[in-house]
Amino acid sequence: MNSISLLTNPYAIEVLQSKKKDLVEGIGDTERLLNFLIDHGVLPPEKRLLLSGYRSRHERNSRVLDTLVSQGERACRLFFYPCLKLVEPALYYAIRDHVSQVNESVRDARRQLVGYLLEKDKEPPPKLEASPPQKKRSKSSIQSPPVKRAVKEPPAVSHQSANPFDAAAAGDLASLEKALQDRDVHATNSSGETLLHIAAARGHLAAVQLLLSRGARLDARDGQGRTALHRAAESGNEPVVRALLAVGADMYALDKESKTPLHLAAHKKHLGVIKTMVKEEGKRPGRRKAFLHLAALRDDSSLAQLLLKQGAMLDTEDEKRQTALLLAIAAGFERTTKVLLEAGARVDDRIVDAAFNTNSQAIFGLILRHAKGLSPDAMQSALFKAVQGNLQGIIGALIDRGVDVNARNNMQYTPLLLAAELGNAEAARTLISKKAGIEEKLPSLLTPLHLAVQGGHISLAALLLEKGAGIDALGPGDQTPLHMAAFHNRPQLAELLLKMGAKVDALTKEALTPLHIASQRGHTSVAQHLIAAKANVNAKDKHSSCPLHLAASGGQSAMVQLLLKNQADPNAVNKEKKMPLHMAATAGHPEVVSLLLTSKARPGAKDMDGCTPLHYATSKGHVAATTALLNATQNKNVDERNVWRRTALHLAAEHGHEGLIDLLLERGAAINSLDNNKDTPLHCASRGGHYSTVQRLVSWTRGEKANLQATNSVKKTPLQVAESEKTTSHQNIASLLKKKMFLTK
Repeated sequence: MNSISLLTNPYAIEVLQSKKKDLVEGIGDTERLLNFLIDHGVLPPEKRLLLSGYRSRHERNSRVLDTLVSQGERACRLFFYPCLKLVEPALYYAIRDHVSQVNESVRDARRQLVGYLLEKDKEPPPKLEASPPQKKRSKSSIQSPPVKRAVKEPPAVSHQSANPFDAAAAGDLASLEKALQDRDVHATNSSGETLLHIAAARGHLAAVQLLLSRGARLDARDGQGRTALHRAAESGNEPVVRALLAVGADMYALDKESKTPLHLAAHKKHLGVIKTMVKEEGKRPGRRKAFLHLAALRDDSSLAQLLLKQGAMLDTEDEKRQTALLLAIAAGFERTTKVLLEAGARVDDRIVDAAFNTNSQAIFGLILRHAKGLSPDAMQSALFKAVQGNLQGIIGALIDRGVDVNARNNMQYTPLLLAAELGNAEAARTLISKKAGIEEKLPSLLTPLHLAVQGGHISLAALLLEKGAGIDALGPGDQTPLHMAAFHNRPQLAELLLKMGAKVDALTKEALTPLHIASQRGHTSVAQHLIAAKANVNAKDKHSSCPLHLAASGGQSAMVQLLLKNQADPNAVNKEKKMPLHMAATAGHPEVVSLLLTSKARPGAKDMDGCTPLHYATSKGHVAATTALLNATQNKNVDERNVWRRTALHLAAEHGHEGLIDLLLERGAAINSLDNNKDTPLHCASRGGHYSTVQRLVSWTRGEKANLQATNSVKKTPLQVAESEKTTSHQNIASLLKKKMFLTK
C-alpha cells in the first residue's frame, strides 16, 4: 500500500479518506461488499441501487466509500470490521497493520479505529511463511505483523512436506491437512488457482470442506476470473456446488467473460447443477437480478428455456421492479421474448409500453399472440397510442390482430384522422394500406386532407392525394382544403392542391373564395399562387365584398398592392355601396388609402347612407387618413353631407375628435353648417360633453366664427343643450359658453 504520513490515533473516517485510493484499487467484488454492508446494518436496504449507472469497478468502489463517509464514524468502523475482513481479508489486514502504527503514547483508544479493531478483532493476522521471528514488542505497542502477499507459484517445500496442490487435486485429505500446517490456505499456483479452486474443480467434497474450515476464500479468483463455484459448476459437481452455496458463495459472480457459474454449467449441460442453483435462488428473498434476468439481458433464449424447465420463477422482479420479459422487450430481443411469452410471462402496461418503445412489429405481434387478458378496448387504445407515436410496425400488428382500422376514440377521431392531424406520414401510410377510410370526417366535417393542410404536413397531404383523397371535399362551412391552405398561410400546400386540380374559386357558405380568405389575412404568398391559377380577383361574397374590400379593411397594404396590380377594381361596391376606400378610411389605414387613391379610387363616392370615405375617417378620428382624403380632392369635398346632412365637421365634433377640428376648419369646413336637426357642429360637441372640442370651436377666429346664438329645430342654443345635461363636463361647457356670451365674467 502507498506510504503516507500516519495520523495520530486516527478515526475510521480519516483512515478511509486517507487510504481511499488503496481501497478503491484493492476491493475486487463491490457488489458482495455492498451486500455485506447491508446485511450487517451498515447501510439501509435501499442502497442496493447504489451501483446502478456505474460501469467500472473503480467508480463503483469510490461511490460506496463516499457513501460510507457520509454515514458517519460508526458506519466506517463497521465497514473495516467485520465487512472488509469478510470480503477482502488481505486488504483488511494491510489496513489494520497501517492503523496499528500510531503513536504509542495514545491512551484513550475507545472511539478511534485502532482501539475499535483491537477490541473487536481478537484474531491475529495470518502467519508469514518462512519469515524471520518477529521482534517482541512492548505492551504499549499495538502493531500487527504485515499480511502475507499471495505468490504466483507455490513456494518450494522440503522433500518431507506434501505438495498441497497435488493433495487438493487428488482429494488426499491426510496429505492436504499435513501440508496446510505450514502452508497458506490462500496460496495460488501459476494459473492463479487456490487450493479451493482445484478441489472444487475435481469434485472432492471433503477437501473442499476442509479448506473452507481453514478459512479458504470463496471469492478468490483464478487467472480467468473464476471462483471455486465457477469451477465446481463447470465440472458438474453438484455436492460441491451445494456445499459452496451453503456457506455463501456468490452464484452471480462474473468471470472475465462476464459469465456466472450457471452459464458455465449450462454450456456443459449440467442440468443437476442448474436445478440446484435455481432452487437456491428461489430461497433468497427480496428483489434482485435473477438468472432469468441475465439470460434476458444477453438474449440467451436457450439458457432462458433451460432455466424455466428447471423451475426458474418466470415473473421475478429485480430491484427496479423489472421482469425478465420487460428487459428482453426493452432490448428488442425477439428470441428470448418469444420463449418467455410462450412460458406464460405476465404482460402488463409496462410491458406494452416497452414494446411501443421498440416499434418492433415482430415483438408486438408476439405479445398479441401470447398475452392473455388484453381486452378489445385495450387493443383499440393501443392502436391510437401507436398512431400517436408514429409506430407503423405496431399499427400493422394490431390491425392484423383484428383491431378496427376505422375505430373512433372518445374525441371521434379515427386512427387516420389522428395521424393526419399529427402529421405522422408513416402511420398514415400503414393505415391506408390496411384500408383505412380516407374520407372519414370529424364531427366538425374535417377530413384527413383538411387536417393535413391545416397542420402544414406537405408529405402527408401528398400521400392522401396520391391515394385518392377528395381534393375539394367540403369541411366546416363548406371550406375546401384550399380554403384551409389560404387561412393557415400554407403556400406550398396551396401550390400542391392547385397543381392537383383543386377549384381555385370554390365557395364557402358565405360565398368566400380562397382568395377572399388570403386577402383578409394578408397571406400574399398564397394569394400569388391563387392569382397565378386564374382566381377571380373581383369575386364577390354574400355581402358583395371583393377580396380588395377585405384587404383594405384589414390594412393589408402588400395584399392591396398585389390585387390592384392584378386588375382588382378599386371602385367596386358591396351591398352597402361601400368601396374599398370606405373600408380603409373607416379602419384608419392611411397607406392603403393612398394606394387606392393612386389607383383612381373615387374619394367623393357615397355609400347608401350618403357617407364619403371622409365622413368615416373623421368619425373615427383618423387624422392621417383624413389628411390624405382632403389632399386628394384639394379640400373640395370637405363639406359633403350625408343623408342626415351632416358634414365631416359635424361628425368630428360629435365624437370629440378635437385634433380634427382645426384641420377641417383650416381646409375650409363651414363652422356653422346645419344638419337635418339644424344642429351646428357646436351643438353636436356641446351635446356630447366634449369640452376641448367646444373650446376649439368657440376659439376659432380665422374667418367665420361659431354662432353661439344659433338655435336648432327645438329652439335650443348650444348653451341650452349643455345645460340640459348634469355631468361635470357639460357644466364646464355651459360655464365656458356663458363667458363667451358675456353672460358671466
